[in-house]
Amino acid sequence: NDIEMGRDADTGGQTRYVVDLIKELSAREHVEVDLFTRKIADKRLAKEYRQSSEQVGKRGRIVRLPCGGAKYIRKEKLWPYLDEYVDNLIEFFRSEKRVPDIIHGHYADGGYVATEIASYFGTPLVFTGHSLGRNKLDYLKTSGVSDERIEEYYAMSQRIANEERTIRKADMVITSTNYERDELYAAYENRDLAKYQVVPPGLDLDKFFPYYHYEIQDPSITEEQKLAQFSMLRELQRFFATPDKPLIMALCRPEARKNIDLLIEIYGKHKDLQAMANLAIIAGIRDDINSMEEGEKQVLTDMLLLMDRYDLYGKMAIPKHHNPERDVPELYRIAAMKRGVFVSAAALENFGLTFIEASAVGLPFVGTDRGGVQDIRKNCESGLLVDIGDHKSIHEAIRRILTEPELWDALSRHGVERIRQVYNWKTHCDTYLGHLRDLLEAHGERTGAHARYERSLAKR
Repeated sequence: NDIEMGRDADTGGQTRYVVDLIKELSAREHVEVDLFTRKIADKRLAKEYRQSSEQVGKRGRIVRLPCGGAKYIRKEKLWPYLDEYVDNLIEFFRSEKRVPDIIHGHYADGGYVATEIASYFGTPLVFTGHSLGRNKLDYLKTSGVSDERIEEYYAMSQRIANEERTIRKADMVITSTNYERDELYAAYENRDLAKYQVVPPGLDLDKFFPYYHYEIQDPSITEEQKLAQFSMLRELQRFFATPDKPLIMALCRPEARKNIDLLIEIYGKHKDLQAMANLAIIAGIRDDINSMEEGEKQVLTDMLLLMDRYDLYGKMAIPKHHNPERDVPELYRIAAMKRGVFVSAAALENFGLTFIEASAVGLPFVGTDRGGVQDIRKNCESGLLVDIGDHKSIHEAIRRILTEPELWDALSRHGVERIRQVYNWKTHCDTYLGHLRDLLEAHGERTGAHARYERSLAKR
């Protein structure tokens, strides 16, 4: 509960994905699921991270095992300690006196651990990359980051080598979009050795209900949700001279690749946008910018400098704090109630969780025409896609949604209706478990044939 989404670069969409996945899986009578992660005892972090085990639903657990000491270590620095984690995980399974039927590795480091465990126990291996090293390497080089810096900070060659190994050994690779399968994995030498299944993730639709439920006084809306909306409204109003205007909203971690500075520049250069709407940038959580990591510090500093350059005081909000679990749905709904628009200026999105979150509450979006957002647009018709390199097209798309009521209504209605048909966890898990059953059946046939072959050798 209260997942710290956006706290840092290690608390992105994949964290939400795996927790929501096991919540749905654990509700199935024929499924037991354990989610393995690292045990952390660090005074800077919540005490929950030091719990060895935490129940999730009826038949699910989060299991935390130690490696590399007790302090938090960002994922790029975890590689030297993952073999220790593998050993502890093997010992855990021995203490439980059973081995999982299937092991599923998420992200590059989880993929490494899962590959080792699957090889040790002869278990079928499933992999979900979420973010891929070769794609990130291309972005870093395009951004002018030196090879030395890439290796020193991101351990990129080690990451890519292990992704190649996991892809080669995986019995199945799960992707969220066709773009991810066809384009991102195409950069890998072993991509043709893997069997791919496209299974879009779901969304907690109890949290991301349509904005107009407040208007009809839906009795299922809790006091906590009402308080969260009131608090976020009050927080935003601190920044705005005219708080009743529509809202252009961006919500992401303070990362350079999210192109927050581009959105601020477009808003700052176009007086028509400033006249018709306020701008709210929800960029992670911060106390003191100077205490943050260098990349995040630079992004946030650039935001403040652009705000000053274009004199956006009274027009632009940059809140310091929000609760990712409770407040984010309310932020989307506030923007929808004001007939605003959600904008992501990132040039590429592997999937685009924020786009389905915005669409689910009825908030139209503007986003890149590259990546997984293409699937969301095709499935839901709840936003406009643009070439992020063409600043005029971004401006025009935002202006159209803000000024064409019929377009806004159509995009909003499509999002509310179609997100619920395509992006729900029940559908995801039904499809996912169907693929796992096929995989187990094929694995049983292979191991059975192997056992028969071994018996025939023994007879000879």
